[in-house]
Amino acid sequence: MSNIVDPLVGQIASRIRTERERRRWTLAQVADASGVSQAMISRIERGESSPTAVVLGKLSAAFQLSVSSLLALAEGTQDAADGLGEVRRRAGAAEWRDPATGYRRRQITSPHFPAEIAEIRLPAGARVPYPAAAFAFVRQVVWVLDGHLTFHDGDTVHELDAGDTIELGEPTERTFANTTDTACRYAVILARGTQP
Repeated sequence: MSNIVDPLVGQIASRIRTERERRRWTLAQVADASGVSQAMISRIERGESSPTAVVLGKLSAAFQLSVSSLLALAEGTQDAADGLGEVRRRAGAAEWRDPATGYRRRQITSPHFPAEIAEIRLPAGARVPYPAAAFAFVRQVVWVLDGHLTFHDGDTVHELDAGDTIELGEPTERTFANTTDTACRYAVILARGTQP
């Protein structure tokens, strides 16, 4: 299934454009800050191209937001008081899929909750790197729910199995990799820091 028809792709496009305009940045300035080409940013903003997880990581880093924050803001169309005390059904939850790796990400909490929780499904053989800047201004825990995750925290490699957790320290380049032949499912719990 193509992500281009996914309504979440349109919401991501709108959020990226909003973040750029909020800062009064040109496409060239976002490209310089992120390392993503102007042409790609333009296609993403127009909803003509679905960003990969790597591209989302670079763009979120340029905006000094986590990927979770960027996706939560993209989904957030409710007022601050809406959604409190309401059940959010799995069947109605938006799920973003990386067109390059098949990585799937579902925001568990709304943008108004004081912590961000996301569920990630990493297919067999998938590898998703993020720049250090994607982890600025946040405190984060990775909790493996099913399968095995090879987690690169800078130069250190951690092999994590179901039930294992790791609290992330200072921002560094990080890679989430599934080196097995079965899917891995993990949660990312993020405490929001000071917004830029």
